[in-house]
Amino acid sequence: MEASVLSVFIGVYLRLKIACSDFFSILQMVKHLPNLLTFARLALAPYLFLLLWRREYRPVLALFLIVAITDALDGWIARTFDAASRLGAYLDPVADKILLSGIFLMLALSGAIEVWLAVLVLGRDLLILLAALWLYLVKTLRSFPPSPWGKASTFAQIAFVVAVVTHLAGFVSVQVALPFEWATVAFTVWSGVDYARRAVSLAQQGHRQTK
Repeated sequence: MEASVLSVFIGVYLRLKIACSDFFSILQMVKHLPNLLTFARLALAPYLFLLLWRREYRPVLALFLIVAITDALDGWIARTFDAASRLGAYLDPVADKILLSGIFLMLALSGAIEVWLAVLVLGRDLLILLAALWLYLVKTLRSFPPSPWGKASTFAQIAFVVAVVTHLAGFVSVQVALPFEWATVAFTVWSGVDYARRAVSLAQQGHRQTK
């Protein structure tokens, strides 16, 4: 009798151990999901750019939806399951910037938007990248977070390219994209000025700290 009870307890213990092991294995897999979804967005980028070059705008809209879902999903998983990582903190904004900059470039090259607008957007991003690199290398500043104006600029740019592609796909009038175009211009210029001001301020702080 005692032997049978003991065997039951051992069996239950082993099942619980296996279940716990499986649970923790799943948790480990979940922790990698945000980065995998970010890599998936990056993998879609060349195909998305090719479709824009070929002016196949309806499939582009479908890819926009996939990109938006994966972007929202990786953020939700990272917050909900405490799956944020240092790699993800760097990789996610880089992936978003590559996608958005590439979309502006391809739309300009295909004649869908004005070249000067793409130059404005890409030029501001290049200046921010150079400023952040200079602060990192020369002033040893490790953090250059986006400002509220930078986030507003990104939102305006996303709204603009979605409106443009939706128009090019034949779903809405070109008039729908015009307010987003001027919002993109305004926020891009102002956020660029704001980033320049912050870069100068951070450089001065770093200079004072080294004295």
